[in-house]
Amino acid sequence: MKDYYQKHAKDYHDKTFQLDPNSILSPLVKQLAPKSKILDIGCASGRDLIWLSKKGFDVQGLERASELARMARENSGCNVIEADFKTFDFSSLDVDAIVAVGSLVHVGHDRLESVIKSCLRAVGRPGHILMTLKEGQGFKEGSDGRIFALWQENELEEIFQCLQLSIVDFSRQVSKIKRNDIWLGYVVKYDWTAPS
Repeated sequence: MKDYYQKHAKDYHDKTFQLDPNSILSPLVKQLAPKSKILDIGCASGRDLIWLSKKGFDVQGLERASELARMARENSGCNVIEADFKTFDFSSLDVDAIVAVGSLVHVGHDRLESVIKSCLRAVGRPGHILMTLKEGQGFKEGSDGRIFALWQENELEEIFQCLQLSIVDFSRQVSKIKRNDIWLGYVVKYDWTAPS
């Protein structure tokens, strides 16, 4: 799984790039001031970078797979940091919002809280994070060998509460690629008290 997105960059691009992200990204956009700075974590080949740039936001990406990062730069014209969000030092950045669409699905239940907390170091206060995760229980292995962490709403709400994140928008959407997958979408607000 470690090299899946590097080895299968073109296939992943072909499956995801043409999907319309409007229903996913619009709830975040409604919360932001014009020209807000947004970091797209796990930006893949740049679909959401393009959409957000066209809305007038100051956008940059972060992508671990070098081939997807290259595609994202070419497709969007945006700056894309090549790094693993699980180990990246987010304190070097200063943004108003983070987008994590589908990028946290491989983070295990024991690590999600610490990963989100690390990402928050890039976000000013008040700031926002948009994230989507798959609904279910435990883990699921895809036919391609990727392992997905599955979540219940109450599990995620408990994590948000621990990090002092307030939910400002929630959605459940059927996957546009796999009809059996349900995506839980959250826009959470990071306000004045830093997580301990």
